[in-house]
Amino acid sequence: MLAVLASAVLPLTKVTVQRQREAELRHALREVRTAIDRYKDSVDLGTIGGTNLEIGNQGYPPTLETLVEGVERVNDASGSKIRFLRRIPLDPMTRSDEWGLRSYQDEPDATTWGGDNVYDVYSTSRATALDGTRYDEW
Repeated sequence: MLAVLASAVLPLTKVTVQRQREAELRHALREVRTAIDRYKDSVDLGTIGGTNLEIGNQGYPPTLETLVEGVERVNDASGSKIRFLRRIPLDPMTRSDEWGLRSYQDEPDATTWGGDNVYDVYSTSRATALDGTRYDEW
């Protein structure tokens, strides 16, 4: 009787843990993508810029680390920086802070980063989600 009960509970626990990790992945992706959008908006508004921006980057950050380290404000003699992330979040599927990156110039289905800028991020996990999609497609 106990074995039957345990065989029913274990799969349910596994699904619950996977669902929680998927929620964490959605949150981490939203956090990084929002930071990228805020960086791009700051460039477009002229809040940041100058020598920090290279031609061809379309106004997107050169790296994820730039979002953490911050960028100096334009016309601010104090040299204060705008930071867009406190830290690079961990990918809960890989338990790493290494994310797949896409630049604005990359093809939508590119599997390697062109290195021009960071337009989007994705999980590097190729595992299948509960909904049947792969995490690296989110």
